[in-house]
Amino acid sequence: MSSLWKKEDWWTIWLGILLMVGATTGLIAFIPKLPKWTGSISGALPSETILPVLLWGVGIAALTGLALKAMGKDVRKYLKAFPVVFVLTIVAFLIGNHETLALYGFNDIIWALAIGIFISNVFGKPDWLVPALRTELFIKTGLVLLGAEILFNRVLSLGLNGLGVAWIVTPIVVLFMYFFGTKVLKIKSKTLVATVATCTSVCGVSAAIATGAAVKAKKEEISAAISVSLIFTVLMMIGMPFLIRWFGLSEAIGGAWIGGTVDSTGAVVVAGSMVGPYAMEVAAIVKMLQNVLIGFVAFCWAMYWVTRVERKPGSEKPRLKEIWIRFPKFILGFILASLVFSFVLLPTLGQARVDGILKITSTARSWLFALAFVTIGLDSRFADLKKAFKGKGPLKLYVVGQTFNLILTLLAAMFFFRNF
Repeated sequence: MSSLWKKEDWWTIWLGILLMVGATTGLIAFIPKLPKWTGSISGALPSETILPVLLWGVGIAALTGLALKAMGKDVRKYLKAFPVVFVLTIVAFLIGNHETLALYGFNDIIWALAIGIFISNVFGKPDWLVPALRTELFIKTGLVLLGAEILFNRVLSLGLNGLGVAWIVTPIVVLFMYFFGTKVLKIKSKTLVATVATCTSVCGVSAAIATGAAVKAKKEEISAAISVSLIFTVLMMIGMPFLIRWFGLSEAIGGAWIGGTVDSTGAVVVAGSMVGPYAMEVAAIVKMLQNVLIGFVAFCWAMYWVTRVERKPGSEKPRLKEIWIRFPKFILGFILASLVFSFVLLPTLGQARVDGILKITSTARSWLFALAFVTIGLDSRFADLKKAFKGKGPLKLYVVGQTFNLILTLLAAMFFFRNF
């Protein structure tokens, strides 16, 4: 039972619950969000937002510090280093919120990763900063909050049409890429293949983190998979709207195609909006349906890894306890948040009130994701990324897998949305 308050995976659930309860009860009525801006840099950080942002930084430090204290970590060293990570996160938001950069997909997530990588590879990572690099604590808490945004009334609004694109194609692409990577390309690291396959076929960053935790992938493997995903996400976000017009596809088919292939949810919305408002709505819901699969896919990977990949020949079948130990616990928080918001809060409080709560939790999630990507960048060195992507195999895996994903998803979208 002590693992409930001594393990990081459980604390990501508790922190997510605290933030959601705070938003629901009104204890957290506002979380600052830096505005989009253009022209003068003064518009990036208005004077009235400085104090709320600093107070929010103190709040995050206090909550995460509480978790680390319970886990027996050195909280003093963490609190001394955290302000630097938080300031770098603010810088990532300031650059990524520029309207032109944001329009073309160069958002805060990309800049957070780029800033961290730049500092790590040019100046090096100082030892005193290491205690604040709590990547999994930040991003897994953000993933628990993401679960609250998956409301089943919206997810099911497309009916079997959306399910056909999201839930039939995705598992096929995962299995194809894993077979192609391990059997055809013969990539030695199966953890890297699993992470890249899920990152490509499900929903990019979130899926990579969940799968990496399930198969115990190395940090540099997760970073490499995420880096490639982010690069191609920008290219696809810009290119797919032109392809949709060139092919003469309807907004429904185009939106479904975007939602099923573009990795980042934010990029999906932007790409869909470039096709049309209806395409944007369909794309966003198809992507939500894919997001639902995060927990299921991570669980399947954990089961497969324990029973097949790590099991030695002649050994006994692993017990359920071993599978439970490997299973990423934050997935439970992700599922619980979705169920509570969909079937408890929505019927009780109504759509308008729930939307207000989600506005707060989604802002908290965006801060946590940005913090996580700054720390991922600070933990990443080009030498390690090059080692993880040794040879052309992993890049071939992504390109071939994403091409297969594009073709199969387009066929599925044309079938399920032909008369929609």
